[in-house]
Amino acid sequence: MQDTPHDIRDPTLTEQGRNRIDWALQEMPVLRELGQRFAKQQPLQGIRISACLHITTETANLAITLKAAGADLVLCASNPLSTQDDVAAALVKDHDIPVYAIRGESTEVYYQHINAALGHRPVISLDDGADLVSEIHKSRTELLAGMIGGTEETTTGVIRLRAMARDGALKFPVIAVNDAMTKHLFDNRYGTGQSSLDGIIRATNILLAGKTFTVAGYGWCGRGIAMRARGHGAHVIVCEVDARKALEAAMDGYRVMPLIEAARISDFMITATGDKHVIDRPHIAVMKDGCVLANSGHFNVEINIPALEKMSMEKHRPRKDVDEYTLTDGRRIRLLAEGRLVNLAAAEGHPSSVMDMSFANQVLSVVYLIHNRGKLDNRVHDVPVELDEEISVLKLKAMGIDIDQLTELQNRYLSSWQEGTG
Repeated sequence: MQDTPHDIRDPTLTEQGRNRIDWALQEMPVLRELGQRFAKQQPLQGIRISACLHITTETANLAITLKAAGADLVLCASNPLSTQDDVAAALVKDHDIPVYAIRGESTEVYYQHINAALGHRPVISLDDGADLVSEIHKSRTELLAGMIGGTEETTTGVIRLRAMARDGALKFPVIAVNDAMTKHLFDNRYGTGQSSLDGIIRATNILLAGKTFTVAGYGWCGRGIAMRARGHGAHVIVCEVDARKALEAAMDGYRVMPLIEAARISDFMITATGDKHVIDRPHIAVMKDGCVLANSGHFNVEINIPALEKMSMEKHRPRKDVDEYTLTDGRRIRLLAEGRLVNLAAAEGHPSSVMDMSFANQVLSVVYLIHNRGKLDNRVHDVPVELDEEISVLKLKAMGIDIDQLTELQNRYLSSWQEGTG
């Protein structure tokens, strides 16, 4: 490990990290198969990759797969509270992968680590939240000429990248792994749904049954959170700004109302929007005593924490990952995980079987970027449908599920316009 550059908390955690990485891999059959295939083919031989991702057991298996495919890889954390220190140790010591990530690192150290990863002079970037791409464009522009492309795995990051592309600021192609069907339908819905509830329950140990639980945002993440909260017996409210999504939530059986109304009656409120100050001063001003606030979006800006601080006369930490603010009128507001994404800051993130598909998308997208070097416009690209379909086929096979195939007659019928009513 002495020869592997790194900045991690504790190398002695290696064995614990190794065991958990191996445990996660058992639930990642698609990534295992891709790892075996690409270890033989070496499609990424000598390709320098910098990855700004959540340093978890699942990410470790992605990193190991990329290295097996020939990549020269460096990792840094995409969130100060999502790093699993034992995983970072195992990646450095067991796999000689440079890692710059320490759970609880300051914002200053966070950006130092990003720049350490960029010191690797990557030609491919992997992002959770677009901080790596953003830093390249703002502060490390000397790297732009050598960039082949990048991938982005979060809704928040894709929003940022599309804004850059609209402004003509994006200088290399990025594949929106987040928007692949095998990612957002499953990772965002089932992964975020389960792991967000896991984080809330671990942090508070409060029974959800019978409580009023508000979800701000009814995208795929919000859908998953609402579904799982209802499964726990909570009375679920959905708040939206998109009329179509609000209508869908109402048709799915949830109460739909403005956030200011929900704030008056909610026991729990969680944001999943990718926007700023979704829960703001006016909402805090009317919240019921004891309301629990959590965020499942990528950045810690969805809840206006500075406003909460100013409205409070006291703050203390009654439990790990819970900050209880006492407002000037005596009401208590409980903020989880410092407003950072609760599923990774207060729990372990998505289950491995869901990340199996997300990270299979990552691997195949990186290989696709290499094969299409110089052919893609400087914009945000979808994951090619054929890659998405390949992952679905591999996942079904691993689950032991067979499906029907179209007959030759059916294929002809679907590709023809000549037949109509018989």
